Formats: sequence, C-alpha cells, structure tokens
Amino acid sequence: MKTKRSVCKAAAAAVLGFMLTACAGKSLEGKWVEPIPGMEGQVQGVCLEKGGKARSVNSATLLYEKWEQKGDTLILSGKSLGNGVTIDFSDTYLIEKLSDEELILKNEDLTIKYHKQTEE
Repeated sequence: MKTKRSVCKAAAAAVLGFMLTACAGKSLEGKWVEPIPGMEGQVQGVCLEKGGKARSVNSATLLYEKWEQKGDTLILSGKSLGNGVTIDFSDTYLIEKLSDEELILKNEDLTIKYHKQTEE
C-alpha cells in the first residue's frame, strides 16, 4: 500500500512532467505580438531571438534586451523608460501555453495572450 507521502510525490511529479512536456519541442524564438488596446490593426510585443537576445515590438518605453527559459518559466529583462527615468526590469512569467502559433504567459493576475507573427 502506498503511503500518503509517496502518492503526493507521484502526483507532483506527474504535474511537473505535464507542464514540461507542454512546451517540449516548441521553440519560444520568434516574434510574439498582441493587439494594442484602442488601436485597431496595431500590435505590440516581443521578439525572442537566438542566444537569449530580445527586442521590443512597437514599444518605445519598454525595451526588452534578453530572455531566458527555465522549464515552464520565461524571464524577460530590459529597460523601462518613462518621465526621464530609466529602470532596469526583469519579469518572470509562467508559460501556460506554447504552440507554433500561440504563447500565453501568466504573472499573478496578468495574462498575456500572444500570437506568432510571421511577416515583417
């Protein structure tokens, strides 16, 4: 008979395995965008390049510089510009979904739903 502890360990391993395989074989590299609220036809987002380099898409105040994936976590870092002040930032997101066409990130109450942009 399995103990309660071994059942909990098995369940935790299964959940972790599911989360890791949800991203297996899929690449985060590419241009990920979302619509800009109130600006029909305009998009904003981030371009994740090889080697961990990142750049902003249609944002003059949020300048992405680098990205890193650790399991089901994406870390985006860069500089935030505003009112004459530049602030370094590093945001950590849970990768809720990653497919060839869609990337959904979550950070506490914030959920960002990106789609992959293939044309420039």
